[in-house]
Amino acid sequence: MKKVFAFCVLLAFAAMAFAGCGGNSGAPAAGSGEGSGGKLLRVGSAIDFAPFEFQDESNKEYQGFDMDLIRALAKDMGYEVEIQNIGFDGLIPAIQAKNIDIMISGVTINEERKERVLFSDPYYQAGLSMIVREDNQDIHKFQDLKGKKVAVQIGTTSSAEVHKLGGVEIKEFNTPPDCFMELKAGGVDAVVNDRPVNDYYITKSGATGVKALPDLLTAEDYGIAIHKDNKELQAKLNASLKKLKENGEYQKIYDKWFGGASK
Repeated sequence: MKKVFAFCVLLAFAAMAFAGCGGNSGAPAAGSGEGSGGKLLRVGSAIDFAPFEFQDESNKEYQGFDMDLIRALAKDMGYEVEIQNIGFDGLIPAIQAKNIDIMISGVTINEERKERVLFSDPYYQAGLSMIVREDNQDIHKFQDLKGKKVAVQIGTTSSAEVHKLGGVEIKEFNTPPDCFMELKAGGVDAVVNDRPVNDYYITKSGATGVKALPDLLTAEDYGIAIHKDNKELQAKLNASLKKLKENGEYQKIYDKWFGGASK
């Protein structure tokens, strides 16, 4: 799930500093179950996936959409948060061992994972999306790419899926920024990439003269994973997520990292 281009976009848009268990600001030790003000929510995340979770040199706190969201959810539920940086492959085992209470790390909800953990309601829809020049009136959906020139990153799912469309002239580049530069220069009609990467590019780089289209070629839902026997926490998370979407707090967090209307 951690696609290779996620690392490339990090180099282009964020300065990363990887730390073992930083960003806790003096939180109690894992497994204590109590914070200075009461209940403690132990959160696991692989801090290497901007704009969802990352750490930059200017802030010791972990940053990103997931990080802001879980802090807002925990606050609504009356919990303090302790965030642990754990390798992605170790997150579900850490939940199963009850070393953490939940994981939030751009985790796709699928049947295989459902056999091992519970999931919250979906909080983000990812998938492959398109960016075109702002004045483009010919491309609205992926089927409109036939007969067009399209930039993709080599070796990614974007490249594989666009090849499946047929009738598309594909130009492959090493990084997402290379794709975006080719679009701005007029060398291609569209860029196809993972939706979070495209949205983050437009929002954080201040790109002008381009626009993201709502059509998704593939779609997958991200969810918060919880231990199988903790249906009470699952219910609390779902209730707070619903509340944050209704009161506009979710939209504020979404706008901060991606801009535009959330799905």
